[in-house]
Amino acid sequence: MHISAKADYAVRAAVHLASVSSGPTTTEAIASAQGIPGKFLEAIMTSLKAAGVVRSQRGPSGGFWLSRPADAITVADVMRAVDGPLASVRGQRPEDVAYTGSAAPLQSVWLAVRSALREVLEHVTLADLATAELPEAVLRRAAEPHVWRTAATCLPPEADSGV
Repeated sequence: MHISAKADYAVRAAVHLASVSSGPTTTEAIASAQGIPGKFLEAIMTSLKAAGVVRSQRGPSGGFWLSRPADAITVADVMRAVDGPLASVRGQRPEDVAYTGSAAPLQSVWLAVRSALREVLEHVTLADLATAELPEAVLRRAAEPHVWRTAATCLPPEADSGV
């Protein structure tokens, strides 16, 4: 899976909003706190607003805030707001892609990939991230030794017995 800079920045900005409770927050404050380029962040915030993830107010005391409680917004919600569907194949949803012949089973692979992404991204909320209290299933997955290795050095879990 490729996580775009736009998605990474959007999640970081949304988590920042979840961690502050002092009313509207400016893009300048978010950009400074998260090390996000200001102009890029402005475009991201526009996408998040259009998707209903954040709300905004103009003026001297203006800025952005989450449109719903942080525990009601998932990482998947934020990523979809800026990048569209979590998993697509040539711009189409996996269930809409048809293959023939020996490639026919590939659709099932793409569907399983989307399911695995959803299993994590739809269960981690902005509140989880803001409080550093990730779901146990995510912590378990992240603690597996093989997930820390690149594909070139990754052994299947059963081969990683230290022998």
